[in-house]
Amino acid sequence: MAAVFNPFIPSYQANPYRAYANLRAAEPVHYSATLQAWVLTGYAPCERVLRDPAAFASNPYLATSEVARALQVQRRSFPLGEVPTVLTSDPPAHIRLRSLVTRAFTPRIVEERRARIAEIADALLGAALDGAEGGAFDLVSGFAQPLPVIVIAELLGVPPEDRALFRGWSAALAGQTNLFTTPAATEAARQASRELIAYFDRALAERRRAPREDLLTALVQAEDAHSGTGSHLSHEELLAFCILLLVAGHETTTHLLANGTLALALHPAQLARLLDGATPIAQGVEELLRFDSPVQAVARVAVRDVELDGRTLHAGDTVLVMVGAANRDPARFADPDALDVTRADLHHLSFGLGPHFCLGAPLARLEAAVGFAALLRRLPALGIEGEPVRGGTFALRGLQELRVHTG
Repeated sequence: MAAVFNPFIPSYQANPYRAYANLRAAEPVHYSATLQAWVLTGYAPCERVLRDPAAFASNPYLATSEVARALQVQRRSFPLGEVPTVLTSDPPAHIRLRSLVTRAFTPRIVEERRARIAEIADALLGAALDGAEGGAFDLVSGFAQPLPVIVIAELLGVPPEDRALFRGWSAALAGQTNLFTTPAATEAARQASRELIAYFDRALAERRRAPREDLLTALVQAEDAHSGTGSHLSHEELLAFCILLLVAGHETTTHLLANGTLALALHPAQLARLLDGATPIAQGVEELLRFDSPVQAVARVAVRDVELDGRTLHAGDTVLVMVGAANRDPARFADPDALDVTRADLHHLSFGLGPHFCLGAPLARLEAAVGFAALLRRLPALGIEGEPVRGGTFALRGLQELRVHTG
């Protein structure tokens, strides 16, 4: 029987890992006629694609299928839709963009936020516990969602009164990571883009007039260290990066905290290993990233005809690298469906590989380690009330609601 991949059925959203395992066993490099794309579920082919930008481009406008062209038309309808970012560009443009923004995102800047992140996490949990009803509260709205929003907002220099706006804009834009979206959702995302551009337009102009100690000022001042010309990010590139930073830095970390909390609550023996201090929480975070990755899929486009695991991919073909599937490949990880916070093999693909390795990985890791430390300190007897409500999209796996016990 031919292999089938159907991400549109409810059981897929609830648990895609069963579908990944079935497809990987039958055809780890599978062509989906419905999606008009190659779906990769094996670790080795996923790693190959992510490490080889010369053969597999990040520029979505190189794809040639009818589905890809329709998505390109939709993308072009967005403000800044054709402005390359560190996610959608390839060398040499990607090298230039990354070198510019990396200078404003150094390990020192990230590490300096540790104490403040701990303060935010503790305050959020205190407020959630104080406001809990019936001995439980929603971890997503009370903790997992606001923590990364506040961190990103403070990094950028966004005042507290604007954070609710950021949450709404981010949610609307994250919806576009689905395979197909409704016209209403697309228009909501376009409107969010327009409002974000207007917001950052004003904020960047203010930083040029009066620099501050924040990331927006650092981005304005960032210079290209590679070319030696002193060239700056263009205004459109600055705007596009600010929007990308908001969505990527908020949504993925929210899902990491929520997915990880659910996983630990369902695996009390693993929770105990973190509580007793024998396993560092940072190590546990890596296993949580592998076990239920916030990023489930990333797209690439074949630049030329390529042989991959015995299949011929043609130039212009869309390639879906199923990160969540690769992280559960038994050919790469022992007992991959088991959560094991003591696992030594931590080479998951949740942050990508190669030149597109996630720029915000150090910040996400820090937020998660500090966030889980605060959560376990406050709620050592972590328990779930009722059924978790799944959210997320095809590319981003997360929870809409997760009620946890306070006692």
